[in-house]
Amino acid sequence: MKVFQIGAAGGIGRRLSALLTARGDEVTGMHRGPDQARIIAATGATPLVGDLIADSVDDLAAKFHGHDAVVFSAGAHGTGLEQTSLIDGRGLEKAADAARFAGVARLILVSVFPDAGRDRETTPGFEHYMRVKKAADAYLVATDLDWLIVRPGTLRDEPGKGLVTAGLAIEYGDVCRDDVAAFINIALHRPALNRVIVELTGGHTPVADAVELVLERATTARK
Repeated sequence: MKVFQIGAAGGIGRRLSALLTARGDEVTGMHRGPDQARIIAATGATPLVGDLIADSVDDLAAKFHGHDAVVFSAGAHGTGLEQTSLIDGRGLEKAADAARFAGVARLILVSVFPDAGRDRETTPGFEHYMRVKKAADAYLVATDLDWLIVRPGTLRDEPGKGLVTAGLAIEYGDVCRDDVAAFINIALHRPALNRVIVELTGGHTPVADAVELVLERATTARK
């Protein structure tokens, strides 16, 4: 596959790029700065300068052209309410519109688990983030793309175990970024797994088996 990544230098993005290129896929990773370009290149992906805020839908569509799928794992990462709205919110909307214009049907969005952060006192910035992420999910679901939304639990940097719990609705928990990337790596290559929202945490099921179980349950639910 030819995969275009938005957020390719991030914690999930760079892990996913390494997995995809290792299996022979061609990956293009969009970045703004030279430090990000080096991170992306180290995974075997091809860095491409772009700006999710400054680029128009047409600009993004031109970058997406010729790819089989787009993975969106970008985020403002606590840089302020406006940045959250522009990147996590409007950025996803632009990417979805651009994918449609470019003829790229498959778009995978890394979102957020609805229960995230509910075990502690939250801030207005966090609540704004959750609202923006939910609105982005809703925007993507309303498109005619072959979308897949992955909602991981609290992200951790420890080495992944290759074991997860995945489903349409599961109990909240932590999950390693390694395992999120591994799940998306396999899910990308299961085109029938589309137009579904998957919640993901650490668990006891091998990642490949978890993908197949979600696919089976999603297929059954549509009948």
